[in-house]
Amino acid sequence: MDYITVIIQAIVQGLTEFLPVSSSGHLSVVQHITGVDGEAALILSIVLHLGTLAAVFIAFRKIIFGMIKEFFLTFRDIFTGKFSWKNMNADRRMMFMVIIATAVLVPAYLVKDFFTARQGDGDIIFEGAAFLFTAMLLFMCDHCSGTKTGEEMSVKDGIIVGLFQCVALFPGVSRSGSTTAAGLFCGLEKETAVSFAFILGIPAILGGSVLEIGEALKSDVELNWAALGIGFAISAIVGFLAIKLVKWLIRKDRFKIFGIYTAIIGAACIAGGIWENMTGNTLGSLLGIG
Repeated sequence: MDYITVIIQAIVQGLTEFLPVSSSGHLSVVQHITGVDGEAALILSIVLHLGTLAAVFIAFRKIIFGMIKEFFLTFRDIFTGKFSWKNMNADRRMMFMVIIATAVLVPAYLVKDFFTARQGDGDIIFEGAAFLFTAMLLFMCDHCSGTKTGEEMSVKDGIIVGLFQCVALFPGVSRSGSTTAAGLFCGLEKETAVSFAFILGIPAILGGSVLEIGEALKSDVELNWAALGIGFAISAIVGFLAIKLVKWLIRKDRFKIFGIYTAIIGAACIAGGIWENMTGNTLGSLLGIG
């Protein structure tokens, strides 16, 4: 867990968690090339994910605090008989949609190993195919232009976005990309689709990290706390800047840029995986870093 490796992976995590290009897929490929695996890779991944979680709280603090406020006010309205499903404001309705979409994800987490087994399996062909799937979604949603705001979201919208988030458990399928695309397919306006997709990532990232922390605590790997702290800070800063970039690009109808990128990465991963299987060598050894 040297500083250079941590910094590289922190930048990769910060960028790819929010750019619709799949953070898990990129981390899997980077760890495959650099030879970082096992418990060290797991612990580093948890820390970097928590860094990007901090970026979401900072970037969407107004909406998030509004949702937290509405969460408690909902109980008040229920007990006083003032609750109305039809007349909820945007923050309250989005809060309910996050709960619904996350509930859809829970059963998938019970069989999470089915999705994550391909990460760290010594082969990156699967990641390449998943990157191509992400590219397809991004090309398809690039010209979607809905009008529904947060106040107009429906239970159906929450369920559909939640199902797309389940698919994103596969390394190489972008969570932010697939959930943003799902929101656009449902007719959400672009700003709402992006905000919902990123805020929806909070319980997903936090829940996944909590589950993995239990595994990490069982390990006896020696930790470099200074390196982990640097990684956390870098992933948070880079993540915040990536969120700003995505919001700008989707307003300018330039989401297909990420589709082109993931298509290239996907093709490269498949080609690299085939080369490794045919020659018995690794990409890391070819680049002199494995």
